[in-house]
Amino acid sequence: MDGRGRLYGNIRAERLWRTVKDEEVYFHDYLSVSGVRFRPTAYLQLYCRERIHEALGYRTPYEVYSGRPFNLNPRAGLPGHAP
Repeated sequence: MDGRGRLYGNIRAERLWRTVKDEEVYFHDYLSVSGVRFRPTAYLQLYCRERIHEALGYRTPYEVYSGRPFNLNPRAGLPGHAP
C-alpha cells in the first residue's frame, strides 16, 4: 500500500471489485449464503483465466503472469489427442 492519502494506492483492487459487482453480483439473485460464496469465486476464476483484458494486449492475466496460455482442454497438445 502506498499509505494514507495516496490517490492511486488501491485503484486496481477497487477496479477489480467494481467489475465483479457489475458483471456478477448485480445480475444474480442469490438464494443462499453458499451461492454468495461460490458464484463470485467462480467468476474470479473466469476473470483471471478466460476473460481477455484490453490493457494486457487482449490476453488473460493468467497468460501474462504465467507466461503460457490457459488451456481449457487439459488433454489438448498431448500425443494422441486432438486439440
